[in-house]
Amino acid sequence: MAANSKDQDKFDQMLGVSLRRHSEAVPANFTETMLDQIREAEARRVLRRVVWQERIGLAGSVFLGFAAIIGALVFPGRIVAAWRSVDGGLAGLGGRLAERIPQTLQTVGGEWQFYAVLAVVLAFAVYFLLDLLAGDRLRMM
Repeated sequence: MAANSKDQDKFDQMLGVSLRRHSEAVPANFTETMLDQIREAEARRVLRRVVWQERIGLAGSVFLGFAAIIGALVFPGRIVAAWRSVDGGLAGLGGRLAERIPQTLQTVGGEWQFYAVLAVVLAFAVYFLLDLLAGDRLRMM
């Protein structure tokens, strides 16, 4: 341990002597210029990431649009039947939901501890999913 301290002191002395001998002029705004360059590099990196995400989103939207058009041209009967099924299912779901609300409230009231724990676990899952998908963008703001 003492040898390490001696080596460190010797290094500090050599470094000090070398720095005193060095006579190259450093511009007055050198630090500010370097920090500006670092900020610009970081901004370019973030911008590249955002542009990449926007391109992926645009490509996905175009692909889904083409898939919908091709599906409507190739399978018009199936598309109409599927839409009627969804529409009828939603209307029936609304009626069933209105009937089940009192029963649901009664069940949740009896088992509120379980549902509270379940809500906390769900909240953590949603938080971590959002952090995974949009964490960088949320931290930048």
